[in-house]
Amino acid sequence: MNIKKHPVRYSVLLLILLTVFVGLGKAWLSEPPAPYVLTAPVTQGELKRVVLASGVIQALRQVDIGAQASGQLKHLSVEAGDKVKKGQLLAEIDPELIQNELKVSQASLDGDLAQQKAKTVQLKQAELEWQRQATMWLEQSTSEKEMLAAQTQYHTLQAELDTVGAKIRQSEFQVDKNRTTLGYTRILAPMDGEVLELVTQQGQTVIATQQAPVILKLADLSQVTIKAFVSEADIIHIRAGLPVYFTVLGAHDKRFNSTLRTILPTPEKINGAIFYKALFDVPNPEGLFRVEMTAEVAIVLAQVEKALSIPLAALGTPEQDDRYTVQVQTADGKLNPRVIRTGLKTSTRIQVLEGLVSGELVVISNPLTNQTTSPETVVVL
Repeated sequence: MNIKKHPVRYSVLLLILLTVFVGLGKAWLSEPPAPYVLTAPVTQGELKRVVLASGVIQALRQVDIGAQASGQLKHLSVEAGDKVKKGQLLAEIDPELIQNELKVSQASLDGDLAQQKAKTVQLKQAELEWQRQATMWLEQSTSEKEMLAAQTQYHTLQAELDTVGAKIRQSEFQVDKNRTTLGYTRILAPMDGEVLELVTQQGQTVIATQQAPVILKLADLSQVTIKAFVSEADIIHIRAGLPVYFTVLGAHDKRFNSTLRTILPTPEKINGAIFYKALFDVPNPEGLFRVEMTAEVAIVLAQVEKALSIPLAALGTPEQDDRYTVQVQTADGKLNPRVIRTGLKTSTRIQVLEGLVSGELVVISNPLTNQTTSPETVVVL
């Protein structure tokens, strides 16, 4: 083809080829673009390693108020939810039957005392007769048989008087017992507290011959106990004295703090799983906590107040002495490997002791290297 005949066509073709070569040259000489990765910043804040458990709120002191006397529940002085003071009258059982039993035992005691008085007089008379017969026998004014008969009568009356004395003590015991039982007809509060439940209603008959029937349940809610159910996998990590915090369903945004008091040795099996009960106490002056409330409990195993930390997903190749390799993204988007030294580890984050500063970006997911760990890293436990 003759270039002179088609100058314009060849000029356009030459311009296109020149543009292509210039573009390829720029692409070859320029730096490659930054890889697309997911990153998370190095942050500073409180870091805690905890054991999570579900708990239930119970009264620190709770008693079942029972009846030690049988009879009809004549009067109930309180309702469920009432606050009572120690010594306050809670209920009263009809005292008429026990009052009659007390009168009968008192009458029996009076009869025994009268009998004792009569026997005492008879004994004194028998003693004088024995002395007279003994004197007469020495003077040979009476027979030995008469003297021995007087002696026997004296000892017989003395034994009868001892028997009456034992009967009196038995009658006194019965009087005291009936008087005490009469006192049981008035049921008083053994402590300050709140009435949780009325088990027996006014007008019902209670029978306390074998087991004391429960009239009502009373609890001191000025301080409550939280019973946390800890799995057997976590129980080996906790001990008494560890700090604890918890929330309740009605106040998720508010934490309440305490200290673990004890771990009960006997486990409880729930749906085939073994749980141990860890107890701690919390003041309840405002009555915020109620019996059987659910508590979400966290037992703190270790914590650092101002810790540099990164998500666990950022950890790369493990080295010696708690060291790991991580990928750090610089300001221009480049990725640089760096070895860091780690400390406290939680379920989602790990403390950085050396190798990073606050604000740097670490790679938590790199599609090019098939690293697909999800960056679930913003919550610190």
